[in-house]
Amino acid sequence: MGGEPRKAAVLGSPISHSLSPVLHSAAYRALGLDGWTYDRIECPAGELARIVSGLGPEWVGLSVTMPGKTEALRFASEQTDRALMVGSANTLVRTTDGWRADCTDIDGVVGALDELGLGEGDTRRAIIVGAGGTARPALAALATLGTETTTVIARDEGRAAGTVECGRSAGITTDWAPFEDLAGLAAACDVLISTIPADAMDAYSTAAAVAPRVLDVIYHPWPTPLAQAVADRGGKVVGGLSMLLNQAYGQVEQFTGRPAPREAMRAALDGIR
Repeated sequence: MGGEPRKAAVLGSPISHSLSPVLHSAAYRALGLDGWTYDRIECPAGELARIVSGLGPEWVGLSVTMPGKTEALRFASEQTDRALMVGSANTLVRTTDGWRADCTDIDGVVGALDELGLGEGDTRRAIIVGAGGTARPALAALATLGTETTTVIARDEGRAAGTVECGRSAGITTDWAPFEDLAGLAAACDVLISTIPADAMDAYSTAAAVAPRVLDVIYHPWPTPLAQAVADRGGKVVGGLSMLLNQAYGQVEQFTGRPAPREAMRAALDGIR
């Protein structure tokens, strides 16, 4: 198997900054898959179906980043339950009948929360800042850990309604609140997850930093103003690199059918931090 040419890649736009090739290439080397390669493919919005349909049988899997995650879910001939629940897929795996869509972003959030010291039963109250594409996998991850209540902080209640409903469907009591309520809610939560760009979060970093544990899904540039504010207060914070690493484990396992070489992948990421 190791010598058979196989291909995988990450699709998105812009894609030149993606660190996924570092992780996947390290995994393939550690697994002895000498004939396997992993590349970046520029994939603007609306182009995923065309690009993936043109890939030959040597292609075994695809990582999907913005803006193609909802397109990936619609394109796939098979979808996992969790991908359907969050309404997006960051993983496409070749099957005998087409492509299967999954969302290992959920695993990424679970792994990052574990790095914060939060496991099953440790999170009763959580805050999600933002209601975009990353917020729903974050809610699904919190549900797997037994979170009881979550507040989605967003500017517009109507636009956040789908994300709030996603949390409720996952079994969490989920509500919306405006940014003006952030400081009070953060002081009473177990963890805060920021899913919005660093510059958008900058004005609210002081308010959010009162949370005892924070996951900021951004990984470049680092530290973000939020991460720095948390560190200055003595709280615990992890960034998007932890989420990236943990979501990649599941992708490698689905692409190769083998356990992910986690230490080799972590070492590869540590080498570029």
